[in-house]
Amino acid sequence: MLSFLAENRRWLATGILLALGACLGHTWFIALFAGEIRAEFGLSDGQWGLIYTAATLSSAALLFGRGGWADTVPLSRLAPMVAIAFAGAAVLMALGQTIWTLGIAVFLLRFCGQGMFSHIQQTAMARWFITTRGRAMAIANLGYTTGQILLPLPAVLLMGWIGWRMSWLVVAAILLMFILPLLVVLLRQDRAPQGSTGGMIGAPGLGGQHWRRREALRHWLFWALVPLMLTPGYVGTVVFFHQVHVAEIKGWTLIAMAPAYPAWALSEVAAAFVAGWAADRFGPARLLPLTVLPMGVGIALIGMGETPLAWITGIGLIGVTQGMTNTIWGTLLPATYGTNHIGSVRAVAAAVLVVSTALGPGMGGVIIDAGISVPQQAGAMALWCFGLSLAMWPVMRRILRAG
Repeated sequence: MLSFLAENRRWLATGILLALGACLGHTWFIALFAGEIRAEFGLSDGQWGLIYTAATLSSAALLFGRGGWADTVPLSRLAPMVAIAFAGAAVLMALGQTIWTLGIAVFLLRFCGQGMFSHIQQTAMARWFITTRGRAMAIANLGYTTGQILLPLPAVLLMGWIGWRMSWLVVAAILLMFILPLLVVLLRQDRAPQGSTGGMIGAPGLGGQHWRRREALRHWLFWALVPLMLTPGYVGTVVFFHQVHVAEIKGWTLIAMAPAYPAWALSEVAAAFVAGWAADRFGPARLLPLTVLPMGVGIALIGMGETPLAWITGIGLIGVTQGMTNTIWGTLLPATYGTNHIGSVRAVAAAVLVVSTALGPGMGGVIIDAGISVPQQAGAMALWCFGLSLAMWPVMRRILRAG
């Protein structure tokens, strides 16, 4: 492992940095400012959730159309350009005075952060590593965990000190003065050729070919995987976006629930490394039926639990699924579709993943407004996870036979 880290430190550091930067556009980070944003603009939970959902769906649509840039634009140019746009979104978040500017700012934050930064990271790691792809993906995804551990408390403290608007100016400064220069330095030396050259470069996928987007979308496998792509993001954002609601329903305090964040981060790291090792050793397809089982148990615990310990344990189990998911999609898609056109193919999957995080806040909020609390919704989400796990067994077998 030490030799692997030393030989690949530039590329692994790039993956970690992109994942860390992407956190600034993730739901859990933006949700830290939800109370202040709702108070500033006079929004209810449902109204804020619908604005967030509309902005995120729009970002997914743009990602679907422009994710192919990862195939045609050198990453040394693409990543810095996205970082600059990301910083501009943070400035707009700080200075915008209308509902429209709020929606545009959230749209850009989601597109640049969870959208393009994550997409570039996963695409780059898929191209840069083949036989050690699972291990590399698990290490690069430490950036997400680092953000989950390091960012929430300083963000809350900063918001209390200088206000939520000035805090977003600090976010813009971090992107321009820290993340952007590091990306420029790290990506100065490219590691792999860009895809879409027409040659059989890189690692092929099923059938010994490099699949184009239209070929992947015409094949049954992609659509069989869509429910698995949607579920972790939906369940996770319902829980995190509406955690204040959960606290009110259960009679818990946010302080008592706070240990869930490190539990989530640590379980996600452990699961990512185990999944990375297993994907390299046995193939990522064998992990498909196991992916959402921990999440199903976790959301069931949250629904039935009477003490904050149930919340902490449940969030930890949700973290296991999310750690596995990050690694699986980073390894399964290039193994299935090859690496020459992985940017355009993965853009579709990335758009689906972003859509999943859009549905949770909006649909969850509408269901809450209809009188069904998140703990009551938890039972249905748990049953869905268990049923989906069973449905992935025949999908796994068909992938293994095709391979």
